[in-house]
Amino acid sequence: MTLNPDARPDTGQVRDVGRAGGGLGGLPIPIPRGPVGLIVLALLVIGGLVGGNSLLGDGGGDPGDGTLSCPAGAQQDVKCRNALYVTSIQNYWRTALPQTFFEQYRDSDTVFFEQAVNTACGAADSGVGPFYCPEDELIYIDVSFWNELATRFGAEGQFAQPYVLAHEYGHHVQDLLGIEADMRAKMQRDPANQNAYSVFLELQADCFAGIWTRHATQTTDAGGRPIFTQLTDADIAQALDAAAAVGDDAIQKQMGGSVDESKFTHGSSEQRQHAFNTGYTSGDPKVCTTMNLEGGP
Repeated sequence: MTLNPDARPDTGQVRDVGRAGGGLGGLPIPIPRGPVGLIVLALLVIGGLVGGNSLLGDGGGDPGDGTLSCPAGAQQDVKCRNALYVTSIQNYWRTALPQTFFEQYRDSDTVFFEQAVNTACGAADSGVGPFYCPEDELIYIDVSFWNELATRFGAEGQFAQPYVLAHEYGHHVQDLLGIEADMRAKMQRDPANQNAYSVFLELQADCFAGIWTRHATQTTDAGGRPIFTQLTDADIAQALDAAAAVGDDAIQKQMGGSVDESKFTHGSSEQRQHAFNTGYTSGDPKVCTTMNLEGGP
């Protein structure tokens, strides 16, 4: 992966709020619309952090508006580099969503927080990983997660970070298309298959991440400068490695348990890799809404 050193992130698409409150041992999941993310539900359910409604609370709120400064040459700063990835991802979907689905795209800010944050979906701490909250249409991440992803889950490649962010923006696309709300309604009507519907949402978000990856080198900053000058086969392999690292089966094994498919909420490593690769190979967002995502009854 080679970033254009002259490309500038749109820092209006990110917020740096520091420690904004919270401090729970897990994430309260409001009903009917809770957070969705790379591993958030898998860790909560597999790790035993959610028990019925015991963690439900009012914990909502606006995370605030924190400005991020990214002067020229700041790409080595992790937040500025992530802001550049966000700029690329949203640059793609602003055009692709209306062209493909005849729906206008609305920007979603990414919120950088430390340790804990208040959201419209409830209070969260860093342990839940990156997630998208459909209630406020914001993406949340504590950037210390990147170290966790590399050291705990073994996804050390540089392209793991844009893959994760593209996955979260895949959830935003689902929200804009009404897919997320439809799946949540089905979960309410058919709770016995709630996990299967969750798997559907997560695999489709992986597929959308693959779609963006296919077009990443075509995206530009506000000045028309290309953001990525090169993506290699090694970058795609890193994205696939990251997808495998956060598969439900990999997480269950990493936590010392046996594989229990009945508790899958995000899909297996193989399913996640397949979904990403399907999007990347096709490059057509419609494939993510028509393919067999191996999840959802």
